[in-house]
Parts: sequence; C-alpha cells; structure tokens
Amino acid sequence: MLPYYGNLNALNAFTAPHSPPLMSFSFFLARRFFGYRDDQRRRKASTPAIHIATLGVALGLAVALISYAVVRGFQHEIQSKLTGFAAHAEVMDLRSFASPESYPLTVTDDVRQQIQKQSTALSAWRYAQKIGVLKTEADFQAVALKGVAPEYDVGFIRSCIVSGQLPEGSSWGQKIVISQQVANALGLHVGDKVFAYFFEQTVKMRRFEIAAIYQTRLKQFDSTFALADMKTVQQLNSWTESQCSGVELRWKDMAAGDAAMPRARQAAMLASLPAPQNDTAQVTFDPPQPTALSLRENPRTAGTMNWLDLLDTNVWVILVLVLLVAAFSMVSGLLILILERTQTIGVLKALGATDAALRRTFLYYAAFIAVRGLAIGNGLALALIFAQQQWGFAKLDPETYYIDRVPTDLSWIAFALINIAALALVLLALLLPARAVGRVAPAKAIRFE
Repeated sequence: MLPYYGNLNALNAFTAPHSPPLMSFSFFLARRFFGYRDDQRRRKASTPAIHIATLGVALGLAVALISYAVVRGFQHEIQSKLTGFAAHAEVMDLRSFASPESYPLTVTDDVRQQIQKQSTALSAWRYAQKIGVLKTEADFQAVALKGVAPEYDVGFIRSCIVSGQLPEGSSWGQKIVISQQVANALGLHVGDKVFAYFFEQTVKMRRFEIAAIYQTRLKQFDSTFALADMKTVQQLNSWTESQCSGVELRWKDMAAGDAAMPRARQAAMLASLPAPQNDTAQVTFDPPQPTALSLRENPRTAGTMNWLDLLDTNVWVILVLVLLVAAFSMVSGLLILILERTQTIGVLKALGATDAALRRTFLYYAAFIAVRGLAIGNGLALALIFAQQQWGFAKLDPETYYIDRVPTDLSWIAFALINIAALALVLLALLLPARAVGRVAPAKAIRFE
C-alpha cells in the first residue's frame, strides 16, 4: 500500500515535467522515503541494503581520506629530511660525480648572493667536502667530511641532534658532528677524540673531538656524512677561502624549486674554477662545468625522490578502487530500494507521475543515503587522522621507512575535493540503475507483492 506522504494534490506539480515545482516535489518525496519508519521496516529487505550502502560509502571515503593523508604525510616527512640536509638544489661541478674528491668552484660571498638572487632562491649557502676515514683502535669508517659555511642553515641538523650540542661560529675549531650510525659502528660518544685520515698525494691526519651526534634515519646521509667547519675542510683540500665544493639552494617548497631550476642552471654559470695562485706559473686548468641539480637529478637523492613520486600513482589507484567499491554498494542498494517500492512506483505512475520525476526521486533518495555515509566516513577518517597526529599509535620500522611512526598530512582543499569526487562518482554510478523505474508497469506494479 502507498503510505500517506502529504497532500497528493501536489501531483499536479509532480506531473508537470518542465515546471519549477517538479524538482521540489521529487526532493520532498525522496525525503519522506528516506525518513519513513514503520513497525514493518525491520522485516524489509531495504533496511540491511541501506545499512550496507551507507557502510560501503563510509568505509570507502574513510579509506580514501586516510590513504591520501598517509601518503602525503610520508612524502612531506621524507622531502623535509632531504631538503633539510641537501636543500632543494645544488650548484656544483659535474666532474665531482666521477671523482672521489670535489672539483672546487670559486664562490665569493658576492657571487653566492648573485646566485641566490638570479635563481630566486630564498637562501643559498656554500659547503666544502673531503673524503676521509675515521679510525679508532678497534675499527674504522669512511666518511665524507662536509664543511658548513657561516651562512649555512643548520636548523634541520640541530633538530636531528640526539646527543651533544651543535657548534656555532668560532666554536667549531677541531670539532665534528657524526651520525648515530657511525658512532655505533666506532663506539664513539660525545666528547671522545677520534683520528681522521685523508688521502690524496700525501696522507693528512687530524684529531677531532665529537661535539654532537645526529640521526636523520636516511641511510644515504647517516652512513656517509660528518659535519665540520668549512675552513677546516678548505685547509684539508688546500683551497682558498673563496673555494668550495658547491652551493645549496632552498626555495619555499619542492614545486617552487622545480619551477626555478632553469634559472638556477643559468645562475650556476657565475661559479668558476679558481685562477692559478702563481701568475708566472704555466698551469692549464680544465674548463669548469658548473651546473645546478635538483633533488630529482642528484644521484644521491634521485632514487628516493623517484620512489616518493611513485607513491602518487599508488594513492590514485587506491582512491579509484575504494570509491568504485562505494559506488557499487550504492548501486546494489538502489536496485533493492526500487524493487521494494515497485507498488508505490506503480501507484504514482497511475496518478500521472513521469519516469523522469520518479528517477529523480530515487536519485535524491540515494543521495541522502550517500551523504549520510560521507558524513560517517568523514568523522571516522578525521578522528583516526587526529588520533595518529596526537598519539602516533601506528608505528613504523625506521630502518625501512626512515621514520618511526605513520605520518599524516591532509589539507582542507584535498579533503573537499575527495568528498566532491566521491559524491559525484556515486551519483554518476546511480544513473543507470535509476532507469529501472521506467520499466515498472503500473497495472502489474499495483498488484505486486
């Protein structure tokens, strides 16, 4: 039987396909369907179908939001570590990649500022590098001693210090900062003395004091680099004060850095190899090959960046799959709703309702269910994301994932776009099953049990 839904004289508007009240009545009828309750509803097939459809949409959206937040958070965390230690780009001589030692560039403070200005970087700092070996009585470890200039941004390194204190300015002296991995391998602690050997044409030896120990959990850095004063490394390389291994550039973010790379490569040409120290000496220098390499181009970080970019593909696959599952659950639920209300559809058709109006009614009905599922999914996803940010209950193996807990990062723009995409996909999927309303014959439907 057709329940009483209000004044049926409104069917005059319901049967007028082009009049403005048509949409209003379809919406009204769908709302009454959605809110209708009676004692027999528990025994109807639509009740579990509605629950399953709602749960499917809720879980699909929650999985989509959490997956996106985790992938973006993971990318943000790893990129922050990479840019913190190696900046967004690096100006250096290309030949340094084919040599165990760096080819020096002449970069005065004025040149450094010009490179920063022309490349539109927010900051630029010099560094010098020397390959050597740290040796104790029991063991030894090869390291790349990285000398930091006074303008070097040590904020990230300071945040990674696990023991000791990072030297500043003139307090560097003969102090170095090593990684936790190197410290464990050599059995070193803050305050210990360690001998360092550097091999070129002759063997140079220095005795350093361990000032601090850092840990980034990035193997390509922790297993290789130790930090020292830039003047110390310049002396080990027999360089002048204006010579360095390169200049690191930092922009606002990765997107800004990628867009500025053409300008950075042009600015890199300001750096050149030094002139001979003795004007009378007949020395021939190979032509310099300065260039700027982004994190995606630098061999030390390209593999990690490619891996992070690949995660974008993975998250798109996850989003599409879970939203398709949500749409499928709504399609099956709508078909059950239409089948169960076949008699109601027949009565409405007998009273003059059009197929288009009835399709819109059931689309509204399904939209109400979908919106309720979206609300539940949003609440579940936001609660889990907030809990993870506050308490970090989901842990990771830092040896494999570089961080010790699952990170999350979800912007409000991404949140809104995923919700809009989910609702649009669900409604588009419902267009086909809604056409089943047109196949209902009034004469047979009224007698349908």
